Amino acid sequence: MDCLFCKIAEGSIPSNKVYEDDKFLVFHDIQPAAPTHVLIIPKKHIATMNDVAAEDLALIGEMHKVAQNAAKKLGISESGYRLINNCGPDSGQAVYHIHYHLLGGAKLGALTGISDSHA
Repeated sequence: MDCLFCKIAEGSIPSNKVYEDDKFLVFHDIQPAAPTHVLIIPKKHIATMNDVAAEDLALIGEMHKVAQNAAKKLGISESGYRLINNCGPDSGQAVYHIHYHLLGGAKLGALTGISDSHA
């Protein structure tokens, strides 16, 4: 498989790790969009949120707990953070391995460039 995040999870491509266990990896984004910007990935390859199967639902729930713990470890849980999953080309998904972007460390701007309804 030629998946960038699978290669990072297996260790063949280095990353700046924040957290790792047998199911998940949290590492710093190489192009941060906020003072704190990490990626949370399951080690199991799932291409998009649309590909999450019934048997993956517990894993997705655990992924949220990993996000909470990462926010605490990074010191942004109290001030606030954003958790984003991009699904498909119109969302800007660049790597087809399910992942969350955890962003914080500053007051964040609008969610999209097309509307200020969530600013």
